Amino acid sequence: MRVFSQQEPITETSLSCYFSKRLTRYAERFEPPPHEDTCWYLGSLLERLGRSEHLFTFEHRQLTLRPLALLYGDAVEARNERERCLLLQQLGDMALFLGALFPERFAKRGIGQDYFIGMGGSAYDYLAENARMNRHIFAELANTFTRMLEMVANACSRRQNLSAEDILALYQRWTLSRDPVIASQLKAVGIELDGSENIQ
Repeated sequence: MRVFSQQEPITETSLSCYFSKRLTRYAERFEPPPHEDTCWYLGSLLERLGRSEHLFTFEHRQLTLRPLALLYGDAVEARNERERCLLLQQLGDMALFLGALFPERFAKRGIGQDYFIGMGGSAYDYLAENARMNRHIFAELANTFTRMLEMVANACSRRQNLSAEDILALYQRWTLSRDPVIASQLKAVGIELDGSENIQ
């Protein structure tokens, strides 16, 4: 898959790279800027949660979005530290993804940004002390969660009337169907497909 800017071609190897580079560019406005590892983590998060099978769970014969509070409850009741850390990482990632990309949708239900900041920041704070790997990334995510929401929202800002989540949804549909109509829609926003699941 090939992503083009309006000025010159940009060669990427995955959606994760595409988002990581957008995040890194936006991060330059901060002093000090976020760690490069953190931008790559966020890019990977966007690619992963952009796929419905990683975002939704199957309960009562339907796909549903597990509430963050229930994820927190699962983490509290985890059988061991490894399971607890995995659940808290999922909680932090979901809070960041949903809080950055869908704030208006949750605001209509009375759920504000403070909820996502509290849940996500606390989850990452625990991981910064207890995770086996990437503690420096989790520490930065915990300490600057509000900034991270802004960065993710900016990296996924609207481009040619399609938001990043729209592009991710189109791309996912194309990977499943290889529909030429969807391929044309992706090409219209600067993503040229080469028949594989990669961005070239």
